Amino acid sequence: MYSGFSGGRQRVGNVTTVDSPNTAWVNMQPHWSLLEALQGGTYAIRKGHRRYLPQEPREQDSSYDVRLQRSVCSPFTTRIERMLAGMLTRKPVRLDDVTDQIREQLFDVDLQNNDLQSWLYNTSRICIRYGHVGVLVDAPKSGDNGRPYWIQYSPRDILGWRYESTDGQQKLTQLRLSEKILVPDGLYGEKQVEQVRVLTPGAFEIFQKDQKGDFRVVDEGTTSLSEIPFSVAYSNRTGVLESFPPLADIAELNLQHYQVQSDLSNQLHISAVPLLCLFGFPAAAEEISAGPGEAFALPTDARGEYLEPSGNSYDAQFRRLDQIVSQINELGLAAVMGAKLSAETAESKRIDRSQGDSTMMVLAQQMQDMIDNCLRFHADFMQESQAGSSLVNRDFMGARLEPQEIQALLQLYTAGTVTQETLLLQLEAGEVLGDDFDVEAELEATQAGGLMETPQPVPEQEVTMPEGEPEANDELAG
Repeated sequence: MYSGFSGGRQRVGNVTTVDSPNTAWVNMQPHWSLLEALQGGTYAIRKGHRRYLPQEPREQDSSYDVRLQRSVCSPFTTRIERMLAGMLTRKPVRLDDVTDQIREQLFDVDLQNNDLQSWLYNTSRICIRYGHVGVLVDAPKSGDNGRPYWIQYSPRDILGWRYESTDGQQKLTQLRLSEKILVPDGLYGEKQVEQVRVLTPGAFEIFQKDQKGDFRVVDEGTTSLSEIPFSVAYSNRTGVLESFPPLADIAELNLQHYQVQSDLSNQLHISAVPLLCLFGFPAAAEEISAGPGEAFALPTDARGEYLEPSGNSYDAQFRRLDQIVSQINELGLAAVMGAKLSAETAESKRIDRSQGDSTMMVLAQQMQDMIDNCLRFHADFMQESQAGSSLVNRDFMGARLEPQEIQALLQLYTAGTVTQETLLLQLEAGEVLGDDFDVEAELEATQAGGLMETPQPVPEQEVTMPEGEPEANDELAG
């Protein structure tokens, strides 16, 4: 079925059972398959067979199978996804006003031995891949021993939702999450069981799939929270719990690179051995063979020679591969790093860098808001009055201060223009002091030791600047 939304003709989900996805899920799903296959690498792409590598007209099945096994998919999309997530988590998440008990629990935030930093890396990869990610803060039932933990859900696992607007905020009133769990099977084995978790404010139900394929309620209960403890972060939002994968265009180019490379590799393999041709040899003659240890006689005026392609057509295919790689570079790396393979002006580089920083800034803010919400849910489960807050890294590229910049800061400090705290904060932001350096502890230590007096200005002749560099004070004066 289809419906006429403003975005065009869209498929409508037929929600009849608890595991049926809603309309938004049905319309987003086609954009996930290629990204998921690329995430699985060459093995997953090969499993797609003709869906990702078309069979040529009149190409025999045996020849196609050989070409398929010889084709290799380059991991451009996966590498860009990892790079962006790594840039986001290149510095640890800073927690402010978080209790010691919750801070300790965040060293195993998901009960899977992942601390908050590694958990954020994996969660941000899901967000970049699909367009958004959801996190449920779950806790054992009342009376059971345990503590809250955070669970990631990709958009594929979020089957349906309902929400309402209250006091200007959108609150979830129902949420259906698809899960797969492993349970013991026999003495040593295990089997995978599909289940759907249905959440409403203050309550939950768990449906499991039986042998007949029907979902039955196996557990239900209440929670101590008056809302659904679920938070969402977006990298390319189109609606509530709806998004579009930001790497979709790069994934299509990645697939095209795979197909062109497959054609080129197959042609190079076929033409690698010159073809022996016999001219003037009777067509009715019996079949002959040729090899390094063989010889054959030819009739009078007959001749034999090896033919091989000139290779001119291969150059065009090599150039096409380079062009696709360049497009991937411009769409992926240049959007964040401001660097391209082709030459460009300094102004265009600044524009690209600012656009990339803005995109990453949005993602960083989304992930930070999601962590803050999870901290609040976590504190509510623990009945803590103080949830605290977080700060996700926004220094994506790394900008270590140059020696002349450090010297300029020292001049400002020794002249009494800035305080010691400002100096230390600038040096910390410039990656001079290291990630483990604690500015507040250093200030307390120096204050206790009586080292906080304003230093005497350094005579100008004692400050040496690199030859050819302008004076620091002149730079600051503009």
